[in-house]
Amino acid sequence: MSAEIAQVPKGPPRKRTNDPEGLRNKVLDVAEASFQARGYHGSALGELMATAGVTGGALHHHFPTKKALALAVIEERVAAALEETWIGPVRAADTAREGVRAVFEAVAAELEQQGFVRGCPLNNLAHELSLADSDFRAALARIFAEWCQAIADKIRADQQAGREQGTDPERFAALAVAAYSGAMSMAKTAQDASVLRDCLAELEGSPAPPFPSRAKRRRRILLRPGKP
Repeated sequence: MSAEIAQVPKGPPRKRTNDPEGLRNKVLDVAEASFQARGYHGSALGELMATAGVTGGALHHHFPTKKALALAVIEERVAAALEETWIGPVRAADTAREGVRAVFEAVAAELEQQGFVRGCPLNNLAHELSLADSDFRAALARIFAEWCQAIADKIRADQQAGREQGTDPERFAALAVAAYSGAMSMAKTAQDASVLRDCLAELEGSPAPPFPSRAKRRRRILLRPGKP
C-alpha cells in the first residue's frame, strides 16, 4: 500500500458550510495523516478537530467516537491505499511475480526519493491496534485477506496460462505480503529503504522449499495473550 501519507496542514477553524461530505473527507484526511505520523493513541481528538477546522458537534455528527473515526480511516482510506498501491498493480501486471516486483521497486524508489520512511499505514495500525480491540483487528484482518487474495488470484490466473505450476497461490501470497510488511517495518526502524530491494531479490532468487499437502498440514493455534 501507499508507503506514506502526507501531513495535512493545520489551519484556522472554517466557517460552517453545506458540504457535509467534504467536511467528512477533511476529517478523514486529517485523521489518516495523524494516525500515520503519531499513531492512533497519540492522536488527540481536540488536535484533529483544530487541524480539520471543525467543531466537536460537526465531528461527532459523522464519527460519534474516536474508534468510529479510526474504523472509517481503516475501512475507507487504508483499504483504498492498498487497492492503489498493491491490488491494482498486481491485477494489471502480466504475471503475479511481475506485479509484486513492480510494487517493491516503486515503493523503494518513492522512499529513497523522499528520504524518510513512516512505514506502511496498514502495518503501523496493525501493530498498534490488533490486540487492543476486536473490531480493529477484524477490520485490519479483512484488508490483509483482500491483499493476499488478490495475489493468490493472480497466481491462479498465471497457472491457467501455463505458468507457476509448482506454486501454491496462498503460500506465495502470504510470503509476498509478509516480506513486504516486514521489510517496511525494518525500513522504518533503520530509515533505510534498501531492505525492500534485498527482500525482493530473495523473493525472486530463492525457490520455495517443498511443503506437505494442505490437507496434511497441522494447524497451530496461538494462545490468546494472558492464556496459559
